[in-house]
Amino acid sequence: MIHIECQEREATIIVDEILVGVGRAPDVEGLRLEVANVKHDKKEGVIVNDYLQTTNSSIYAAGDISLKYKFTHMADASARIVIQNALFGGHKKLSALTVPWCIYTDPEIAHVGMYDGDAREKGIDVDTFLRPLKEVDRAVTDGDEEGFIKIHVKKGTDKIVGGTIVARHAGEMISEITLAMVGNLGLKTLSNVIHPYPTQAEGIKHLADAYNRSRLTPFIKRLLNHWFSWKR
Repeated sequence: MIHIECQEREATIIVDEILVGVGRAPDVEGLRLEVANVKHDKKEGVIVNDYLQTTNSSIYAAGDISLKYKFTHMADASARIVIQNALFGGHKKLSALTVPWCIYTDPEIAHVGMYDGDAREKGIDVDTFLRPLKEVDRAVTDGDEEGFIKIHVKKGTDKIVGGTIVARHAGEMISEITLAMVGNLGLKTLSNVIHPYPTQAEGIKHLADAYNRSRLTPFIKRLLNHWFSWKR
């Protein structure tokens, strides 16, 4: 039983379990970073540039202590940047990474790239393609019809700028969209990828097919109708 007091209002809720999210803070106390001229903050952690250098250019930092996005896979990716830049004279940038993330609820929520709002803020017009899971055969068969697959492309092109998946296995499915973005593969290319049937990931191919259909302008449709009429 939970007793809640909020803005002079009181309520009692009966629950089975309680999940507490207390957050995390970077542990920079006692490291004497100021002696090494490494700028840091109790809340933000160690300050780094796009190459993951600290304010002491000979010292690098990676992982949760220096990154805004505190994901295990992000820590791994940033460590690889540090190894290349610090040991092999590389010039890899953190900002160049295409980073997916997933919230492991039921259904899962996975995302990569920009939302449509992010694109608008950057002055990028987008076309959005959406496929509800209730229209994906495997999701219907599994009883997982709650959710959707959404992909944003730069308006007038098939360049993928972001994607969101809400599905039971969204964490696995988002990798196909991430790979397309990293490899600079357009959405129409994904329509050529044969997906096993039935799978929930086939919904991504449905969006690629929807993009191809969107390219059928009224003029092209008239030409096709004329062609098929002549063939008959």
